[in-house]
Order: sequence, then structure tokens, then C-alpha cells
Amino acid sequence: MHRILLLDDEVGIINALRRLLQHTPVTCNGRIYPLQIEAYTHPRDALDRLGDVRFDLFLVDYRMPGMDGVQFLARARALQPGAVRLILSGYADLNGLIGAINEAQIYRFISKPWNDYELVTALGQALAFRDLQAENQRLADRARAARGELDPQELAMRELEASMPGITRVRWGPDGSVVLDDGHGVEGDQ
Repeated sequence: MHRILLLDDEVGIINALRRLLQHTPVTCNGRIYPLQIEAYTHPRDALDRLGDVRFDLFLVDYRMPGMDGVQFLARARALQPGAVRLILSGYADLNGLIGAINEAQIYRFISKPWNDYELVTALGQALAFRDLQAENQRLADRARAARGELDPQELAMRELEASMPGITRVRWGPDGSVVLDDGHGVEGDQ
């Protein structure tokens, strides 16, 4: 299951994307990518969620009030560098696109209105790219461990975290207790 985050200040766009992705299989090279979709209309809410959950892909609107898509993706990249980042925009702003590529290192720019087939294909390609990057990292870590450059315990922790994101992090309460559920609600969780 691949977890993706949708972010657009327009509820109609979020609903259209959600419908499309729930009814159209995302594939690449014959592989189907099952999705777990979380959708947000406020960048701050989405950023708050990044501290709790690891995402494989971000699909973000370019123009939003308060924080544009490039700013959001630059922050998301700092928190979750392994996630693939895509911008969705109805504006053909060349300077904005260059900024997105340079600052947030986006994988792809998708224009609004989008073609359903092209959007789903782009997501499949992005998830395939993300999986390839993760596998390369895993193999590199194993090679470093074999050469003695990486502690076997650290390797095991990295592999555990990769297979079950968040499991190696402990959330502490103000009184020193372990917090199992902080009651953090998820807007639009599916």
C-alpha cells in the first residue's frame, strides 16, 4: 500500500482527485499500486500530519493562500526526503516551475485541467521511481553494513522503519509516559 497526500485549497479539486484515484488503478510496467489517500485543503494541517505519518507521494496545488505548493513541498522534502513530489497547477508560470524544480526538487509538473489517463500514469511512474530509490537505498545500506561502515543494529532499524514507517519512533507525553494515540484527527483520511 502506498500512502499519498493530496493538497489543494479547492474542495472540488480534492473530491475529483479522490474519485479518480479510488476508481482508476494506478499502474506502471504492469504493477498495480494500491493507494491510501489522505487529502487536505490547508497546508498547515498537511504539514502537521507529516510528523506522524510517512508518505510515498505528495500531489500539491501550486497556488494556495498562505503557503504555495513550492513552499509546502520544500518543507515536506526536509521532513520526508524519500517521498516523490508533484505540483498540480492551472497556471503556466515558468518562474514558479523553475522554483519548484530547484527549491522543492519536484518530480513532475501536472497542469490543470488534467487528463485523467496522464495524471494516473504520472502517479504510477512516480511511485515506481520512489520504489526504485528506496530499493537502491536498501542495497546501499546493506553494502555499507557488509563493509563494516554501518552498524548491523542501525541497518535493522532502517529496514524496520522502511517496512513499517513510524515504528522506531516513540512519542513521549509531558509526564514521561509513552503516548500511544494522541487523538490527532486526520482530515479526509481514507
